Amino acid sequence: MATHASTPTRRAMPARTQRPSTLSWAVPVTLGVIAGWWATSIVRGGGVLTGTQLALGLISGAVLAALCFALGRVQKRLPVEAKAVAYGTLFGGTVGFLYSLSGKSVLAASVVGLVTGAGMLVSAFYAFYVREH
Repeated sequence: MATHASTPTRRAMPARTQRPSTLSWAVPVTLGVIAGWWATSIVRGGGVLTGTQLALGLISGAVLAALCFALGRVQKRLPVEAKAVAYGTLFGGTVGFLYSLSGKSVLAASVVGLVTGAGMLVSAFYAFYVREH
């Protein structure tokens, strides 16, 4: 028996490229803007804003946003422990950097960064462990 000429045929659909969601770039950009503004305001100290201070804020905010975006892209492939260490390191490094801009010693900034990073590591480990188990 012959089939009708308009019988639909299956065609291979082109592979869809997965784009990052709006939230996956909006959160890092927001954190970068906040950290950049904070860095600029610390260095400015209530005085007039200069180009160097503005550049410091823009660069530090852009670096933080890029690191947050990269961490967000690879976090699903990391085990719970490595994910917690990554978040603790990023948070502690950012807080330590911002604290160092206030003119305190490098040792004090390192201690503050280590303490806050350790707190974030424990918090992130607990949150990821509870979610995955």
